[in-house]
Amino acid sequence: MSEPLLRRILHCDMDCFYAAVHMRDDPSLAGKPVVVGGNPDGRGVVAAANYEVRRYGIHSAMPAAEARRRCPETIFIRPDFNRYREESRAIFDIYRDYTPLVQTLSLDEAYLDVSEHLGAFGSATAIAEDIRRRVRDERRLTVSVGVGPNKLVAKIASDQDKPDGLTVVRPSQAAAFLAPLPVRRLHGVGPATEKTLHSLGLTTVADLREAPIDLLATRFGRWARSMQQRAWGIDDRPVHTGHVRKSLSTERTFEENISEPAAIDELLKKMADEVAQGLAKRELAASTITIKVRYPDFTTPTRSHTLPYPTADAATITAVAHDLVRRTEASTRSVRLLGVGASNLVPAELGQRALFDE
Repeated sequence: MSEPLLRRILHCDMDCFYAAVHMRDDPSLAGKPVVVGGNPDGRGVVAAANYEVRRYGIHSAMPAAEARRRCPETIFIRPDFNRYREESRAIFDIYRDYTPLVQTLSLDEAYLDVSEHLGAFGSATAIAEDIRRRVRDERRLTVSVGVGPNKLVAKIASDQDKPDGLTVVRPSQAAAFLAPLPVRRLHGVGPATEKTLHSLGLTTVADLREAPIDLLATRFGRWARSMQQRAWGIDDRPVHTGHVRKSLSTERTFEENISEPAAIDELLKKMADEVAQGLAKRELAASTITIKVRYPDFTTPTRSHTLPYPTADAATITAVAHDLVRRTEASTRSVRLLGVGASNLVPAELGQRALFDE
């Protein structure tokens, strides 16, 4: 019986990706505090902050007005998603030169499984070093890489020595590497879970590791055992290479045709809510909203609108759907089917509505 394959996982995380792209393309920004995000005179929010501006305590999701108050010299740049997507494709092409097992997490973040693709490099560490070299030489950007026996360890490792860092955690080192870290660093531990763990006196991974399973089960149910396994560095999640979903939609065919505008509007709202929930579940945002209408004669027109920014906001999707249906004959003809769809999907972090002016 053969021994199980020792997994070698890389987590590649670009450094200040959005801001770094602008700084590379505009040398005048070098050494200056730069924020990518919304208008500080409105209700804009910081999407990305370079390292020069972070020393003032400025970080993503902070109101842009607060960022300017903390550092009046900050240069604010509007996001350019087309530019980021184009750059991301070039970087991911580099990753795929080493292994076909590349899992996209966002435009600037990915897992690579190189377990069976070491080739002439001979080790995952050598591959990580070469990836960093090529990103620097070919894209004039930097990427921090974590190398570990699984996704959990590799992702935490990539954040240990940013920017432009490389942290390698061997299987025998994983437990010791994780032990002193705060519980929040573990996959799946969000603010609410962290608060509950702290209330139990569990603040580090080592604390969580040694906690009685019965105590954890009273608070977290079936997830308790999985959480404690993560504390020991156990993570069997594979690197998924499935294509990113490109669209999401829902539709209704009615037993009886409807013609009342109020009823149509109510149905559109319900379907828009379903689409928004589907996007949120998959951590996606949509750039294009589409509605479909079918009349009794089976004529089926569609109408689409591409937003200036991606969204997963139910109210925004509802408003666009209502506007689009007004551009059909639904107000004067009965309808046998209605549909609402979302397409041109991107990772949700790019679609935070607050990045832009309301």
